[in-house]
Amino acid sequence: MDDSYAPPSRFEMALDELHALVAREVGADDFGPDDYLPGLRTLLQSMDYDPQFTGQGRRYAWGHVVNTLKARAFAIAAMKANPGFDAERIVAPVVIIGIPRSGTTALHRLMAVDDRFQGLQSWLLDSPMPRPPRATWSDFPEFRKTVEVLENRYREAPGKRAAHSMAAEDVHECCMLLSQSFTSNILSCSWPAATYDAWWQSASEAPAYDHYHRCVQLIGRNDPDKRWLLKNPGHIENLDLLFAVFPDAKVIQTHRDPAKAVPSLCSLLMQLHPIFEERPADQRARIMMARETVKWAHAVRSADAVREQHPGQVIDVVHSDFHRDPAGVIARIYDFVDMDIPGDIEAAMAQRIEEKPELSHGKHRYDIADFGMTAEQVREAFGDYVERFDLIERKEAAA
Repeated sequence: MDDSYAPPSRFEMALDELHALVAREVGADDFGPDDYLPGLRTLLQSMDYDPQFTGQGRRYAWGHVVNTLKARAFAIAAMKANPGFDAERIVAPVVIIGIPRSGTTALHRLMAVDDRFQGLQSWLLDSPMPRPPRATWSDFPEFRKTVEVLENRYREAPGKRAAHSMAAEDVHECCMLLSQSFTSNILSCSWPAATYDAWWQSASEAPAYDHYHRCVQLIGRNDPDKRWLLKNPGHIENLDLLFAVFPDAKVIQTHRDPAKAVPSLCSLLMQLHPIFEERPADQRARIMMARETVKWAHAVRSADAVREQHPGQVIDVVHSDFHRDPAGVIARIYDFVDMDIPGDIEAAMAQRIEEKPELSHGKHRYDIADFGMTAEQVREAFGDYVERFDLIERKEAAA
C-alpha cells in the first residue's frame, strides 16, 4: 500500500489532477486509448459516495488509483520505446484459472520452478517493460519500489502474508495488467465500491484484454522463445476474451468446494478492512460474502459455456487431489501441455513440495460463520458444480 500521495478533497473532481500527477512521475502524458476513462471516472465517483474511509484508507485508496494509472502510463511509454514489441505471436500459453483460493497460486508457483516458462513478476506488473536479466532487477528503482510497497502492506496487515504471500520477484496474477484499463473486479475489492461494481458488471472487458495482451507481449519481448505461464482466477468469468487473445491457450482450471474457497477469499480481503474503513467489520463481511458467492457462481457457469466451444483446451485439477498428490497432478498437467519434465526440474519441484513455502508465514485461518452464510447456502448458489467435481467427498478423503 502506498500513502505517499495526498488525496484530493473530492475524488470525482480530481481526474485532471490525477493525470497531471502521473504524467510528472512517469515523464510521459500518453495514456493510450481512452477506453479506460469511463471506468476511471466511475471509480472516482464511487470513492466519494460508497466507502466510509478512514483518513489512512483515503490516502491508500488514492495511492492505489495513482499507481494503477502510473502502471498504464509506464506500459504505454515502454511500448513506444520498443517498436516491434508486438511482432511475435504468443504461442500456446499455459493459463491457470479457477475460483480464488482453489490452489491457483500454489500450482502457479510450483510450475514456475520450471525455468523453461516465463511469467509476470510482481514488479513488472507495476512497471511493465521488457523483462531485463534477473541479475539486474535490484538495480531498477521500479523493482525497489515494489519491494517497499509490499513490505508496507504486510506491516499494516501481518495476517495477509499468511493468507497470500507475495514478493517483487515472484510471479503474480494477470489481473494487475487488466486493472490498468479500470474495468476490473479487483478495483472493487479493497473497499466498498457498489457504484463502480454495478457499472463494472455491465461493462465489456474486451479493451482490457487487448491492453493485457499487448503488455504480455511487451514484458516477454526479450524471451520470445520461452513459453508463457500465466495465472488469474478472474479469467473464468471472461474465458471467451482469454481465448480471443490467446486462441491456442492451454488452460488449467482448478476446483475447490466453494464453501471453503469463498470464505477464504473474503477472509483475505477483510484483512485490510480496519485500515480502509470505519464501517463495522461484520457488516462489510456479510455484504462481501454475498457478493463473492454470486460473482464466482456466475463465473463458473460462464466458463462452462465457453469450455464447450474449446474442446481439448481445458484440464481440470481438484484442490484436494493437488494437495494429496502434487507430483501426480503435475505429471498429468505436463502431458496435457505437451511438455516433458527433465530430472533437474522434477527434483526442484519435489524440493518445493517438501518445503511447503506457502505455509512458511503461518496458516490462514477463517470461519464461514463470520460471514453470515452457511456452507449449504454457498454450495446451493453453485448449482451442480460441487457434485460434478465431487468436491466435498474428495476433501474429506484427503483429510
